[in-house]
Amino acid sequence: MNAVSRRASTLPISAVRKLVPYAQKAKARGVRILHLNIGDTDIKTPPVMLARLKTFAENPIGYAASTGVPAFIEALLVYYHRLGYTFLKSENIIATVGGSEAISMAFFATCEIGDEVLVFEPFYSNYQALALLNGVHLVGVPTYISNGFHLPDAKFIEKYLTKKTKAILISNPCNPTGVVYTQREINELVLLAVKRNLFLISDEVYREFIFVDRPHASLFPYMKKYPENMIVVDSLSKRYSLCGARLGVFSTLNESLLTGVTKIAMSRLSGGIIDQAVGAALTDIPEKYLNEVQEEYKKRRDVLYKGLSKIDGVTLSMPEGAFYCMVGLPVKNAEDFCVWLLESFRENNETVMFAPGAGFYNSEGKGVNEVRIAYVLNTDKLKRALEILAHALKAYPGRRKSA
Repeated sequence: MNAVSRRASTLPISAVRKLVPYAQKAKARGVRILHLNIGDTDIKTPPVMLARLKTFAENPIGYAASTGVPAFIEALLVYYHRLGYTFLKSENIIATVGGSEAISMAFFATCEIGDEVLVFEPFYSNYQALALLNGVHLVGVPTYISNGFHLPDAKFIEKYLTKKTKAILISNPCNPTGVVYTQREINELVLLAVKRNLFLISDEVYREFIFVDRPHASLFPYMKKYPENMIVVDSLSKRYSLCGARLGVFSTLNESLLTGVTKIAMSRLSGGIIDQAVGAALTDIPEKYLNEVQEEYKKRRDVLYKGLSKIDGVTLSMPEGAFYCMVGLPVKNAEDFCVWLLESFRENNETVMFAPGAGFYNSEGKGVNEVRIAYVLNTDKLKRALEILAHALKAYPGRRKSA
């Protein structure tokens, strides 16, 4: 029998989904699982988007334009222009199959095989797989719970740059930490990228979910001054509860990059024409929708933070945005604990599922006692999940002894 390629065999399993087989076995035994492992929210998709889905009537259902359905691109432009980025034109936006494809395209278009991209640990775990698929090596720069995962200064970051470094990638607001970078932090990164002639890629999928009293520090305002360096990745998945629709955005003013990414888009033919027809309704969504969603996530954040803070041995910082939290647990190995929760622990036939933290790091040994928690369930279910976690930690045989 032919062997699988080394590339496929060494590709990391998604930290978010790697424990799904354990969850499936538990569910088959009738166990109810509270899923806090994945950012797939219970908040409803806007009705106007569902209406577009129900009224889609193109027959036959053909290909979309490789760079995106014109109506969808126009709707995105209206959205960005409302935010003040009126310099953007339709040719500066390429519709992608989710934000993940936009990241993959950015890697392919900015890096040669063997080049390096700086990321800040912990980072969204799929960045690692996307980098490997494109022959790119991620270099992790540490951030810490103790200061809310904010960035080190530019001089410290610069120590991690080599001749192979081609780009710096950030998530702002950050998946998995919930940190929202300040304008000063973004300014320093921009100046560093320009100084070292690097691309700066900003994953801004969670831009609408900010719980601190400062505006989102987007890369869009820097594009006009530094058009060659700046790339913004975006997505409708989390903002409008459209994870299954796969609607992402790659945006830059760099014409050479746009040409390269357009060729990549052509090679995969097109995104989903039905998905983009749904996405084109984003301009019809009332402004109060996002305000209400943001307020709901803030309530969930507050419940989660308050509850976790009461559990002995847990370490965390207050998430400032997105809907995630990286949490240190008083266990020797968080992945073993997460498996134990699914295989062995029940409370009234319920248990809870988290994403093991080590998969959000590139550095060996980091995040071993951490989990990422996605607060995508309502406050009552979150409170129940916290009860289960507290009781499970007391019962867990692999709990780390206090000093």
